[in-house]
Amino acid sequence: MTSHVERVAASSRVDSRHRAREAAVQMLYQWEVGRQPLAGVLETFWTLTPPESTPVSDEIRGFAARLATGVVGALATIDPMIGETAVHWRLERMNVLDRLILRLAIYEFLHEPETPAKVVINEALELARTFGADDSVRFANGILDAIRKTLERE
Repeated sequence: MTSHVERVAASSRVDSRHRAREAAVQMLYQWEVGRQPLAGVLETFWTLTPPESTPVSDEIRGFAARLATGVVGALATIDPMIGETAVHWRLERMNVLDRLILRLAIYEFLHEPETPAKVVINEALELARTFGADDSVRFANGILDAIRKTLERE
C-alpha cells in the first residue's frame, strides 16, 4: 500500500511533467511560428516567465528541452506518420498548435517508452484543451489512437 507522502510525490512528478509538456509546446510554437532557431528558444524561454511565477525546477526545464529538441530532430519520422493518418488533412493546413501537440505525443510514443501510451494520449488531450480550438481534443484523440495502434504501443 502506498503512503500519502508517496502519492503526493507521484502526483507532483506528474504535474511537473505536464508543466514540462506545456513548456515544450510553447517552445515549439516559438520555433515554428516565430521562425526562431530552437537553440535560441531554449536559451531564452525560461527568462520570459513573470517574476511572480513559481520557480521552475531543473527537472522540468530539462524534460521540456529534451522533448522540444527531440521533436524537432524527429520531424522526418513524425510528420509522415501524421500525414498518413490524418486523411484529407495536409500537415501544413492543420492548426499549428494541433500539429505541435500531435508531434510531441508521437515523439513520446517513439522515444519515451517508459511513459504508457494512455498517459501520452491523455497528456496530449489536456494540451489540446489548453491550447487548441474547440475540435482539437477529438481530432488529436483520433489521430493519436490510430498511430498508437499502428505502433502497437500500449
